[in-house]
Order: sequence, then structure tokens, then C-alpha cells
Amino acid sequence: MTTSERVTPPMDADERTSLTSWLDFYRATLVGKCAGLAEEQLRTASAPPSPLTLVGLVRHLAEVERSWFRRVLAGEDVPDLFPGDAGADGMSGGFDGAGEASCEDAMALWRAEVEHARRACAGRSLDDTGSLGEGRVTLRWIYTHLIAEYARHCGHADLIRERIDGRTGV
Repeated sequence: MTTSERVTPPMDADERTSLTSWLDFYRATLVGKCAGLAEEQLRTASAPPSPLTLVGLVRHLAEVERSWFRRVLAGEDVPDLFPGDAGADGMSGGFDGAGEASCEDAMALWRAEVEHARRACAGRSLDDTGSLGEGRVTLRWIYTHLIAEYARHCGHADLIRERIDGRTGV
């Protein structure tokens, strides 16, 4: 499946399939929210007073993918995608500077991070762990956290998109 196809997750699947399917569903939802808009619209903060934009969400979720799957799970020492733009958790920036950012560039970064995430997860069990500070976190927990992160931000994307052109749903 490519990251732009939105397929409803199976309703009777094993845990791993359910988790990866839901994450892919929300990844595809994000792509769908950005589809068909001009560059200027993708950089539009359409729900005042929030400065949130669709390109900002794409950038943020690229950093989230990088942080959880590459840094935490795989233990890679990779730099921030957007130095100096860390979120409250210190790991997930991308919102600052989104007004000048190209959505095409942001999508390319995001797609690359999704592919890195898939490679980092391949061959690992849901019980495999990565390091988070002084503790350990399972791949199962990371999948669950990412599903929640995407669901929350896809809700934001719904509102932003509706304010831009009235489109709702995907």
C-alpha cells in the first residue's frame, strides 16, 4: 500500500495487522487532507487564532515518525528535521517556519520518514523495545501512540481543510 491509498483497516485481524493498518489509515488520511490544494492553501492558517497549517502538520508528523521509529525504536542518532523547532516534548517540531515551507518538500520528507519507520519495524516483534530517556518502550506502545497522534492531527487537518475550501471527509 502506498501512503496515499486510504484503506479501512480489517475488522478481524491479528494485533500487528490491526495496529499497522490503523496507522496507515491515518497516514493516508493526512495525504487526503492535503490533496488538491494549491501551495498557498497548504500554508494557510485557516482557523484563527491558531497558526496551524496543513504543511505544518505534515512537517510535524515527519518529525514524529523520525523521533519514535528512528531515534526511540531503532536507536539511530539522527538530527532534528527542523532544528530549533522542538515541541513541548522536545522531540516533535515542524510547525515553525511552515508558512514558508514547500508542501512538496514536506511531503517528500514525511514519505521518507514513513519508509524509514517501516524498515525499522520490519522483523521486530510488538514486544521489542527502544529507549526513551531512562526507560524502555515497546513497539506496540509506539504504534498505539502514533495512531493517537495521527488521529488528533487528522482532526486538526479536517478543520483546517474545511475552512480553506469547505471540503469535509477525505
